[in-house]
Amino acid sequence: MNDSYHNTKLKVFSLSSNTPLAEEIVQHIGIELGESSVKRFSDGEIQINIEESIRGCDVFVIQSTSDPVEDHIMELLIMTDALKRASARSVNLVIPYYGYARQDRKSRAREPITAKLIADIIQKAGADRVISIDLHAPQAQGFFDIPVDPITAVPIIGNYIQEKQLEDIVVVAPDHSSVSRARQLADQLKAPIAIVDRRGPRENASTINIVGEVEGKTSIIIDDIIDTGRRITTSSQALEAHGAKQVYACTTHPVLSGLAVDKIMESNVKELIVTNTILLSEEKQKDKITQLTVGPVVAEAIIRLYEQQSVSSLYK
Repeated sequence: MNDSYHNTKLKVFSLSSNTPLAEEIVQHIGIELGESSVKRFSDGEIQINIEESIRGCDVFVIQSTSDPVEDHIMELLIMTDALKRASARSVNLVIPYYGYARQDRKSRAREPITAKLIADIIQKAGADRVISIDLHAPQAQGFFDIPVDPITAVPIIGNYIQEKQLEDIVVVAPDHSSVSRARQLADQLKAPIAIVDRRGPRENASTINIVGEVEGKTSIIIDDIIDTGRRITTSSQALEAHGAKQVYACTTHPVLSGLAVDKIMESNVKELIVTNTILLSEEKQKDKITQLTVGPVVAEAIIRLYEQQSVSSLYK
């Protein structure tokens, strides 16, 4: 923490999705959270008040669009509109977890592309920039006509795994779409990769094979999102059946809906490594789940953007 950004035009506000992360970010920067309030009328309408002057300021708003997704999106849109009307110089939305990102293409007739719709609405509200962590599909940056600065949490996860000094590691992609992410982690760990090859419907694969050598190895499954937990648990079962010595799993965004935590606790996954892009409720905080923080890297990205420096050089 430093005092370099006190009494400057840099302002950081938090909405209601992940205040602990926002507090960690401003502590790292060396400033206080901006003063604002989120209230609701009796019929559920959201009311937001900005309780300090932000005229001419570069404002960053911290908000994951996690469950309840619609409430958090509306808070973000209303806050953006309020900041523009209060004459902020720039409105920068820090969306650690970008909800609806999985709906990024038409896979069947008459389906919407909701990730594009959300991008359009965010821009219409008046956002000047979006910062997000491990977008489900990197090409979703193209849905915006404003700058999108992507951050990755893979090095944070990789550093934690390196500290564990595990032996005979193989990094596992739970499906073909996760291969590039697995390769990124494998390069950091200097390990080979394997792929879980699924045949059949996405949510009910009838055949699961392993491409690559996992027998006698410590398998580390990496995915960007763990939602129901089914893909992780079925992958871990298949790895064990193919002779894996032990199985770890890691993800950037711990959505963990429904019975996901119970499934993972009952599975052969030794440890689930996640980040705090999404606030974990108390009932989801289990001994098997380790949560790493993205606070310092987000804070550093904000500083670099405010100082008009390169964000990509964060990882060099």
